[in-house]
Formats: sequence, C-alpha cells, structure tokens
Amino acid sequence: MTAPDGVDDEKRATLRRFAALGAASPLVGRSSSAAAETGESDARDAIVGYLSTTPGAHFSKIRDDLQLGTGETQHHLRRLEDVGAIERYRDGDYKRFVTAGRFDDFEKRALGYLRRETPRGMLIELLANPDATAGDLAEALDVSAPTVSKYAGQLEEAGLLSRDDGYAVERPETVLLLVVGHADSFGERARNFARNADQLLDYRG
Repeated sequence: MTAPDGVDDEKRATLRRFAALGAASPLVGRSSSAAAETGESDARDAIVGYLSTTPGAHFSKIRDDLQLGTGETQHHLRRLEDVGAIERYRDGDYKRFVTAGRFDDFEKRALGYLRRETPRGMLIELLANPDATAGDLAEALDVSAPTVSKYAGQLEEAGLLSRDDGYAVERPETVLLLVVGHADSFGERARNFARNADQLLDYRG
C-alpha cells in the first residue's frame, strides 16, 4: 500500500525502525538539522541507525535493506559524509560504510571480510576452535579445500589471519567483539556463536 505522500507503508515502517536507532545516536545532530528542513531526516536517521547495527555494509545492501532508490541512497550517503556522520572506505570492488570515528583500519578490514560468507565462517570457526585445520574448516563450512586456501590467503594479506603455524586469527578478541556485537547482521552462524561467546572472552591470540 502506498500512502498519499508516495511512500510505501513497508518502506515507511523500515525507515522508522532504523530511524529510531539513528535518532538515539550521538551523531544524529550532525545529520538531522539540515535534513529536517527538507523533510529528509527519516531517511538519514535510518541510514545512521542501520549502520550502527550493520557496520561495513556496502552501498547496494544499504539501498536494498532500507528500500531506497539508487539516487536517493547516493544523495543521503553523500550528505552524511559531508557532515562527518559516516565514513566510506574501499574494500576491493565494494564501497563500504560505517559510522564515523568508531572503527580503526583493522576493524574496517575485518568488517569487510565478516560481510563475506565464507571468510566470516572461517573466522568464526577459528575463534571457536583455534586448532582447526584447513580440512576442519572445509568440512565445517561445506566448501572445498582450495576455497579455504584462497580465502586464507586473502585474510592473511588483509592482516586478519596468520598462517605461520596453522591458522590463527589476528587480534582475536577484537574480531570476536565485532562478531558478537553485530551478530544479528551476520546471520545464523554468528548468532549461534554469540550465544556462547562469553566462554571465549578470555581467549588470547
């Protein structure tokens, strides 16, 4: 159903849900004052709220999950960047976004790989079982050994994985906290991991 102002009810509900999160953010003052004058504050607050729960999301995911148009999404992201509410960073072919000043370079790289299914699964499995071998990872994730090897090389190049003596997650507590803190946005494996993560909080790499 479409309301008289042309905004679909489902889209409105989605925007309002994330806008409530964005409105609670200390960054909202940067993003909303000018937008309120043009009636755009709901969309911008929604983006800020969305990125608070889904950091590292790429452009298309933000657009699709918030049910915004391509031009509309570009416009609001650009304005939010201009006022310093969000940051954009390059991750291969993706442009990813996070709330401003919240994540260091390592965490941004980690978020990029946590947004990819197989690398995310590998990192989670290694956090849960630091002694896991390449074969263990392939079996747990139902992928081939060459696939594990390919992504292990990428994770090592990104500084997220050491292969000096087996596989070891770099800065494991940081990666663990990223997974647990945003588990709902990473899928079922992450949610299951987060339920038992308190047992791993004393894990040292």
